[in-house]
Amino acid sequence: MPIVEMTLIEGRTFEKKKAMVEAVTDAIVTTLGAPRETVRIVIREVPAWHFAAGGELKGRPPEAEG
Repeated sequence: MPIVEMTLIEGRTFEKKKAMVEAVTDAIVTTLGAPRETVRIVIREVPAWHFAAGGELKGRPPEAEG
């Protein structure tokens, strides 16, 4: 049973997450030959200020804006 864990910066629509889950599931079924019903995907969403790349946070909490 393939299990995929993804961490995303929050804010994407339900429709975008649904499309991503379908595409990732298709890729796993195609590349691994896993039965579709055994694919599990966990999406974790974090605020932008909980994510950094290159030493820079990708956002600020609302109380720090301005």
